[in-house]
Amino acid sequence: MASSHFQDGRPVMVDVGAKPATVRRAVAEAVVVLPPEAAARLDAGAPKGDAVQVAELAGIMAAKRTPELIPLAHPLPLTSVAVRGERQEGDRVRFEASCGTTAPTGVEMEALTAASVAALTLYDMLKGASKGIVIETVRLLAKEGGRSGSWRRTPDR
Repeated sequence: MASSHFQDGRPVMVDVGAKPATVRRAVAEAVVVLPPEAAARLDAGAPKGDAVQVAELAGIMAAKRTPELIPLAHPLPLTSVAVRGERQEGDRVRFEASCGTTAPTGVEMEALTAASVAALTLYDMLKGASKGIVIETVRLLAKEGGRSGSWRRTPDR
């Protein structure tokens, strides 16, 4: 089994064929900071529909397409994908994406892709109100399963 994404200096997809399929889960988040005019547009209802719900759906769709977007990502049989957007104080919208699979490799990239695309979709739907929207944070919050076991982000990392 290859130990990295490079062999002899060339990119390769890691061989996970000998690894057992195990239950795996990953959770990621993306935080979008809205300038006042974009926040007002979101509150009033974007012309293209409920922007947060559309972004949630886009995130779910993106998780299923991760291997088409990330060059060395394995296609996985996703057993669950959920994306939830929540308005927070300070004109922020936080998306949390959760993905599950039973496979020989993890779903971290699927969760990160889902959260990222949800944030990008919200940007797209509100960019007419302001180009100053900022996607502030995209990060893994937790992962479970596999050889490395469970990991959870702590406030200091």
